Amino acid sequence: MEKGIKIATIGGGSSYTPELVEGFIKRYDELPVRELWLVDIEAGKEKLEIVGNLAKRMIEKAGLPIDVHLTLDRREALKDADFVTTQFRVGLLDARAKDERIPMKYGVLGQETNGPGGLFKGLRTIPVILDICKDMEGLCPDAWLINFTNPAGMVTEAVLRYSNITKIVGLCNVPIGMEMGIAKLLDVDHSRIRVDFAGLNHMVYGLDVYVDGTSVKDKVIELLTDPNNSSFVKNIEGLGWEPEFLRSLNVLTCPYHMYYYKTKDMIDKDVKNAKEEGTRAEVVQQLEKELFELYKDPNLDIKPPQLEKRGGAYYSDAAVRLITSIYTDKGDIQPVNTRNNGAIAGIPDDSAVEVSCVITKDGPKPITMGELPVAVNGLIQQIKSFEHTAAEAAVTGDYAKAVLALTINPLTPTDTIAKEIIDEMLEAHKEHLPLFFQTAEAYS
Repeated sequence: MEKGIKIATIGGGSSYTPELVEGFIKRYDELPVRELWLVDIEAGKEKLEIVGNLAKRMIEKAGLPIDVHLTLDRREALKDADFVTTQFRVGLLDARAKDERIPMKYGVLGQETNGPGGLFKGLRTIPVILDICKDMEGLCPDAWLINFTNPAGMVTEAVLRYSNITKIVGLCNVPIGMEMGIAKLLDVDHSRIRVDFAGLNHMVYGLDVYVDGTSVKDKVIELLTDPNNSSFVKNIEGLGWEPEFLRSLNVLTCPYHMYYYKTKDMIDKDVKNAKEEGTRAEVVQQLEKELFELYKDPNLDIKPPQLEKRGGAYYSDAAVRLITSIYTDKGDIQPVNTRNNGAIAGIPDDSAVEVSCVITKDGPKPITMGELPVAVNGLIQQIKSFEHTAAEAAVTGDYAKAVLALTINPLTPTDTIAKEIIDEMLEAHKEHLPLFFQTAEAYS
């Protein structure tokens, strides 16, 4: 493309945007971005301008011919885009705080992408992502949609089922965080590590891990039995695993598995943290205030190291690596959320899975992993059932389907509690869930 690449980022006012810009700068030789359009909504206008000006300073310092455009007009940004990245939060961090606090009242985990919080983030997000897809069909039908918006697996599932966009890849920084963590544990360069990932977003397992092509899974599992090595991401505090459990499971867990295998411990910890310092959303709100104060400094022209506390480490590595590999038809292996197409046995071909793929100009080609180990297959199936049902509820505004989805989720103890949580959270998020209130009379 002589004209260079046009990238539109929906949610451009996010505190993560400097990560993305840093990635484009680092990989410019392979990925010649000419236009970067940062898009946000009216409520995010101030943050968009602060982040956008920092992005311009970063690019100016790098001496690159990338034009940065800031806009509240999504359609203008999407027109003729080559790649569209999405990193938005419907209802902002106030909505996340509700997702975390309300379930705690019922003795249920309150968390951004798991349990009731994950369900409601999906219910708010899916109608918006589908609107973006409709715009893309008319304005940039050949563009790739790279979705980083959580819950990434459920969002990818919804796009695959309910839109005409086929060039969709869901992305998460957890697998690359696991790779980096393993490389650090083994004291080797990340480029020498390869993990066979299979499962779902925030429910992915490492079936095997290699250094220079030789399996070192047993050694890594042994290292992970040390409580200090049990989590690879900043926003989940590791509690440590029972060594016997980890050895017997015989696959690598991701940090989010703690919510399922150590549910009571995690609820107790989150309740304690909420009382002492606030929920994670409330902590992040304070972090963001500090970050945006830094971003305002006209002398700042790099991504500040404080951003890593936000929990998005390696975002630029994961996102820009993926875009570069599609653009250059690289054929390297990366873990992404994509259509299963037979990669994992027992999951429908048209469902979204998180799996190691060969990345080509035609998108991800999933590597066949076959049947998952018996010890993990049941949980994967249950969460896939939850995601599928939740996506249907989001698209239809069907109250009963929302109750069903939350009851299916293993973090919900009973159908009665599921209904009580749904009722309270629907009311709390009423502004961002219009579909449910259009159809509510049918269930009154």
